[in-house]
Amino acid sequence: MNRIRVRVDGTEYEDEVEPRLLLVSFLRDRLGRTGATIGCDTGDCGSCTVDLDGASVKSCSVLAVQADGCAVTTIHGLAQDGEWHPLQRAFHEQHALQCGFCTPGMIMSARDLLRRNPDPSPQEVREALKGNLCRCTGYQNIVRAVLSAASGREAGRA
Repeated sequence: MNRIRVRVDGTEYEDEVEPRLLLVSFLRDRLGRTGATIGCDTGDCGSCTVDLDGASVKSCSVLAVQADGCAVTTIHGLAQDGEWHPLQRAFHEQHALQCGFCTPGMIMSARDLLRRNPDPSPQEVREALKGNLCRCTGYQNIVRAVLSAASGREAGRA
């Protein structure tokens, strides 16, 4: 067992974990952060995407011990004071989800894109989200939602 300390959505946690425990399992099973969904366990679908120290990562391909000393932001940590994050609001307003399974990973990947490129083109959005699979939509509304959040950014939260 390894002792880790990690800040998740602004709260410090300390726990003992097996060296092989995946970050997604730690988040879901130990902390109840179920927004990072398990879709493939291979890093292909992107539904488990979270922010790890400022970088978008697929938490099914990161060990919990690798997050020791790091800050993790999940979809649960985006809303502030009861207000949805601009990307959450845009996904809702643009009907960019159907079943919602992939939505947290899509939003976390889009957030990473908008941090790096606050004014992306539709092609840049598609390129940034190519590691996130959606089995329900045609992606058009997802791209539209990301562009909507980019154009209506509030105080750099996007």
